[in-house]
Amino acid sequence: MVDTKPNKDGREYYLNDIAFDEATRLYTSALGRAGTALTASELVPIESANGRVTAEGIWAKRSSPNYDASAMDGVAVRASQTVGATETSPLRLQIPTQAVWIDTGDPMPADYDAVIMVENVVQVDDNTIEIQSSVPPYHHVRPLGEDIVATELILPQGHVLRPQDLAACAAAGFTAISVRQAPRVPIVPTGNELVPIGDTLKPGDIPEFNSVMLGAMVDEWGGSAFRQPPVRDDLEQIKKAIVDALQESDVIILNAGSSAGSEDFTAMAISDLGEVVTHGVAIRPGHPVVLGIVKDKPVLGIPGYPVSAVVTMELFVRPLIERLLGIPPLNNQVVSATLARKVVSPMGEDEYLRVRLGRVRDKVIASPIQRGAGITMSLVRADGVLKIPRFSEGIDAGDKINVELIRPDTRLKDSIIATGSHDVVLDLIASELSRIKPGLTLVSSNVGSIGGLLALAREEAHIAGCHLLDDTTGEYNVSYVERYLRDRHVVLVNLVHRVQGFVVSPDNPRSIYQFEDLTRPDLKFVNRQRGSGTRVLLDFKLQNLGIKPEEIRGYQREEFTHLAVAAAVAGGRADTGLCILSAAIALGMDFVPLVHERYDLVIPEDVYRGKEIQPLLTLIRSKDFCDQVDKIGGYDTTSMGEVMAQVGGNTI
Repeated sequence: MVDTKPNKDGREYYLNDIAFDEATRLYTSALGRAGTALTASELVPIESANGRVTAEGIWAKRSSPNYDASAMDGVAVRASQTVGATETSPLRLQIPTQAVWIDTGDPMPADYDAVIMVENVVQVDDNTIEIQSSVPPYHHVRPLGEDIVATELILPQGHVLRPQDLAACAAAGFTAISVRQAPRVPIVPTGNELVPIGDTLKPGDIPEFNSVMLGAMVDEWGGSAFRQPPVRDDLEQIKKAIVDALQESDVIILNAGSSAGSEDFTAMAISDLGEVVTHGVAIRPGHPVVLGIVKDKPVLGIPGYPVSAVVTMELFVRPLIERLLGIPPLNNQVVSATLARKVVSPMGEDEYLRVRLGRVRDKVIASPIQRGAGITMSLVRADGVLKIPRFSEGIDAGDKINVELIRPDTRLKDSIIATGSHDVVLDLIASELSRIKPGLTLVSSNVGSIGGLLALAREEAHIAGCHLLDDTTGEYNVSYVERYLRDRHVVLVNLVHRVQGFVVSPDNPRSIYQFEDLTRPDLKFVNRQRGSGTRVLLDFKLQNLGIKPEEIRGYQREEFTHLAVAAAVAGGRADTGLCILSAAIALGMDFVPLVHERYDLVIPEDVYRGKEIQPLLTLIRSKDFCDQVDKIGGYDTTSMGEVMAQVGGNTI
């Protein structure tokens, strides 16, 4: 309970002078004790989901395209039958035995693997065409999963949906999306002087327009506001309005009545029903704000003056709505400017001064707008807000200042950049990081294990996924780290142990069991890219067996992820390829296990010790996350999160 002070009429009232940071800390702590949590999820049609917040990670239900499709209007051909065609020696093909007319988006006919654009085809007669160049396999063909591979992460939870996100979800098989329910926020105006907008005004009447503004702010931030009829300045009526609103609300806003006048009952009403965490914060405008909790729900008394109302809504209500939705706080863009004229500010309060901005030559100039908690037009005209610290007496003309822009605003995100070898567990990490720390994103690129180490050497990433086996020592990753990061101190943290093997069609109809089978002329193989750990493993095995790459049909065809390899087999573009077990499981394919390997995260020591990476390390060392990975299948998480080795540097 906050301290009370006697009023002139003997009533007790509250007016603290607590610093903004301390008020925020106290209120956040109180909300934590009350158990304020994310809003529940609801399923909404995809066409109604724009602007909503995902309640869970969205994983593709199907691949896109879900069949091998022509990318052009033209003729489908067998690439092998086009060899030798040149401008000087055109080749003739027969329709429909050697070529089939096809339109963009049509499924590829069985046994046809390339498309020649109609512009490059000469029709000799109804049954004969002429081509002047050969084409490689899958020329102008969109393979199954080219855009989206079934089971891959489309969007993490805590993501604000955009039109392009809806298209991707629809392509991935969704007709509805699980989103957070918009926090329900009743706006309860109080005051005897309030009359409906549009009524004829008499002296002493004030049109009730604040709720329009405050409700629109709530809706803009992702909440669902509903305006209540004005309540008279009566303690019991205000208490009844709070009790009535509790049943259908997540946050309650009482507007006006938060000061210390004889007709200001907001703080008293909240206190009688629950707890006033603080009444009064050292900010200007907005000092008399009330931060309270009733029956575990936030109840805030927002000052009646419009500028005070906007400041306190932005400082206290917006973070509440973001907390309930599980999205990161918005940080508006800040620009450096020169103050046009001196501003004197009272000691003891953080002042939020609205300014207009303009450019003069190479300078941004900030001109203060008329002050006053009741100056609504200062809200309309402002380009930005200047915060004057509470223990400053003001700012001189010509001083450099930082201005937070009101329009446009920009949401800034933290990110961890991951590169190197692909693994589907990284997608799960990306989704879970957004849950445990809204706004923190894992940005990953699949460049192979060696490519990841090179990126670390150039200081272009925070971590690299790596599974490189030293065939001399039998150790994973250490010798490669020493080779490519010789001047860096590095920590190797295990993510998973996993199984590499051949992905094959269900029941393994082509009887593929060992590396020697890859040399069979009737088999089509799909490879991983150069520099990937899987490619290194393949080349090592082939060398030991004396198999030359050119003996394998499809050795030169490369994919950049395990899921893409599995999709190539699932789509019939290849009979087999090397990938991890979890990728085969994800696409419903069979699997021939060959090698158990260790997959580590390579982390420079300074990054490992830094705060940015700690949420990720905490996540992968948690039992809940290990359980989620175990459910995927194909992994051993026994050592997940353990330091496997250190190269140079100090002991961790």
